[in-house]
Amino acid sequence: MMTPRREHDFLGEKEIPKDVYYGIQTLRAIENFHITGIPLKVEPLFVQSLGYVKKAAAMANADLGALKKDIADYIVKASDRVISGEFNDQFITDLIQGGAGTSVNMNANEVIANVALEMMGKEKGDYEHCHPNNHVNCSQSTNDAYPTAFRIALINKLTLYKESLRALAEAFETKGGEFNQVLKMGRTQLQDAVPMSMGDEFRAFATTIREELARVEESKKLIAEINMGATAIGTGVNAPEGYADLVVKHLRAVTGLDLILATDLIEATNDTGAYVQLSGVLKRTAVKISKICNDLRLLSSGPRCGLNEINLPPMQPGSSIMPGKVNPVIPEVVNQTAFYVIGADLTLTLAAEAGQLQLNVMEPVIAFSLFTSITYMTNACNTLREKCVTGITANADRTREMVMQSIGIVTQLNPIIGYEKSAAIAREALETGKSVHDIAVKEKKLVTQEKWDEIFTFENMIRPKFINS
Repeated sequence: MMTPRREHDFLGEKEIPKDVYYGIQTLRAIENFHITGIPLKVEPLFVQSLGYVKKAAAMANADLGALKKDIADYIVKASDRVISGEFNDQFITDLIQGGAGTSVNMNANEVIANVALEMMGKEKGDYEHCHPNNHVNCSQSTNDAYPTAFRIALINKLTLYKESLRALAEAFETKGGEFNQVLKMGRTQLQDAVPMSMGDEFRAFATTIREELARVEESKKLIAEINMGATAIGTGVNAPEGYADLVVKHLRAVTGLDLILATDLIEATNDTGAYVQLSGVLKRTAVKISKICNDLRLLSSGPRCGLNEINLPPMQPGSSIMPGKVNPVIPEVVNQTAFYVIGADLTLTLAAEAGQLQLNVMEPVIAFSLFTSITYMTNACNTLREKCVTGITANADRTREMVMQSIGIVTQLNPIIGYEKSAAIAREALETGKSVHDIAVKEKKLVTQEKWDEIFTFENMIRPKFINS
């Protein structure tokens, strides 16, 4: 068994396993925060972003003479290894924690310091040569390093999220083309309305999802404004002159992102409005996609005692007692994911409101809410597309029969016979079960068969032209 190393902080000493790269402050965080059971390493983009921040800081500090070049070079090399994912397993603090993210920041500082020490040929914990606070955290505070890394990770996660949204929209667009000639009844308030094409219905799903791509992009621009160089509260204490501009310049170079230094670092250090905006966009998208899933469940209901307009791909047996039952499990799971995201938005809203004075200490739960929401919605969009949308089929004969037997088609007779006579036909059809065609054409002779045929072509039902007598 390896002899543990001993590390100290101002609270005392602790034994640290000799083979790990984190140190005493990370160990204290592990002991203190048993909340989600979800460690930092499950968000590799966040770990990567912490590496970017520490690398850029070391480069700026070396340029300005705040760090010796040889130490800075080792920090840069160690940060590169963290960025590559080599040490993801060493990032073990719980995602929800007290201290405004200090445990996350120190987890990164300690890992990078110990990786650098090994590269120098020194022992882990020999912090005289590369110290987590004095060197890796030079010219930084948790209060600028943590939110900057958080924002970089968010931007990269949103890129993946947008890809899943775009692919889902394209899947609905493809189905729209496939169902272009399928006539069906549109409905309002769950009641028969007027005819439409199922293709248009599915293209509308695609359109509503594509609207969200622009909203996400707008939110990304807000997230790209960072407070790096603010240090503790925005005054830049302990950072050399010119550091904020220079570190952001290096961050843009190492991340490839168009990051912007906030014009008011005191405001930027306490403000979480960009997170509220992004969370609202995620909630909006979740609501819209959940509504689509509700529609898919309704349209596929039955099969014999429901609407049965479409068939969803059968994914698993639907009951432990009812043989042959197949449930719409994919839309159901996406609904539930949307409910989580809607709830996470409230959590984030309360956390953003709870910030006092120069810092919002609730940023860890904000990070948790956004990371999980983006991840879950990305997975939900991919699941909905792959396991449901691409396999949907239409019951075209049934949908056409429902249209022609519906009362809603009487609306298209309004310009010819007027609202009152149309309403009388509708009432009689409802009371007797007769078709609108038989009452209007055969019995009351209010419309000729030729005029009926002109009005009720497929094209005129889905793209109605004004036709009068």
